[in-house]
Amino acid sequence: MSESIAPHGGKLVTRMLEGKEREEVSKKAGELKKIILSDREISDLELLAVGGFSPLEGFMCKDDYHSTLGTMTLKNGLPWTIPVTLSVTREEAGRLKEGSDAALVDGKNTVLAVLHIDEIHGHDKEKEALEVYGTKEDAHPGVKKVYEMGDMLLGGKVSVIRRNEYPDFKPHRLDPAETRKVFKEKGWKRIVGFQTRNPIHRAHEYIQKCALETVDGLMIHPLVGETKGDDIPAAIRMRCYEALMENYYPKDRVVLAVFPAAMRYAGPREAVFHAIIRKNYGCTHFIVGRDHAGVGSYYGTFDAHYIFDEFDPAAIGITPLFFDYTFYCKRCAGMASYKSCPHDSSNHVTLSGTKVRDMLRAGVTPPQEFSRPEVAGILIEAMRGQK
Repeated sequence: MSESIAPHGGKLVTRMLEGKEREEVSKKAGELKKIILSDREISDLELLAVGGFSPLEGFMCKDDYHSTLGTMTLKNGLPWTIPVTLSVTREEAGRLKEGSDAALVDGKNTVLAVLHIDEIHGHDKEKEALEVYGTKEDAHPGVKKVYEMGDMLLGGKVSVIRRNEYPDFKPHRLDPAETRKVFKEKGWKRIVGFQTRNPIHRAHEYIQKCALETVDGLMIHPLVGETKGDDIPAAIRMRCYEALMENYYPKDRVVLAVFPAAMRYAGPREAVFHAIIRKNYGCTHFIVGRDHAGVGSYYGTFDAHYIFDEFDPAAIGITPLFFDYTFYCKRCAGMASYKSCPHDSSNHVTLSGTKVRDMLRAGVTPPQEFSRPEVAGILIEAMRGQK
């Protein structure tokens, strides 16, 4: 059986070195000038290593960077909506030269990769903030990250020697080649991906299962890279996902794998970005809910749906599945959305995130129409542990 969908750009581009080449580059790296990576840059390097960012071969050079900001495409015209960059201070940039190599290290000074520096170029932070996030306010967590970056950007291919050691979620850390293999072994040709950085409540479960009715399999793909401080930690979320899969999902039709990316909170642009990356993992369809990758009130409720109209569907290559706001309706006696329910909101069981957190902290289980009791139990236990 052939693969269900080609990676973005036609082939899976991996930058992980093996064998003798890895040994040679590793030996050379010890003599190079070092650049310490941030957590987000380490996550980006991981995705470059395994092909999650196909067709990128490294951190963006100037033409791809400005094309991504201005036209949401790479310089070759392929859709791409979020810049993948490596920043340094002006002082650090002054010690580096175009055409040279540098070692990329983590906070413990462990060499992870070698960067082949093609370009050193300026970082227009305000332009990036406005184009990618739609605001220059540093109250936006994505914009704040941009402003904290260095004033110069390094562009060039990476040769990855060593992947970051992640002790958690090992059974679920599947690379794009591995998820594609799993889908092939299961005989799935139509696979829907679901991005999440929150515990799955009944509304999420409903849209996942609606999508599952139309495809062969579902990949729940929670983001476990860097998120903002008040998001629920990945370890707690993973326990929630596992409890749901154990009790409420058909085991032969669902795969749980973790997504090592950092969260940008870029709303509509990140929705397209997430879709493209899931295409690299082998998904043919991708769920886009309301306010996908949003934060605060920076984006309209369905802006993440409308942005897909700006692209040729064939160029994106993965089919987005758009879902409206969903809830439990007492009159319908079941889960529904504004597309399918004729009853007014007084019949809908909806709770704000603040209300749910208050209930959980008080040890009160939200109504079953909102959250599965197993998930609520895990969250209550975690909230008590934080006191």
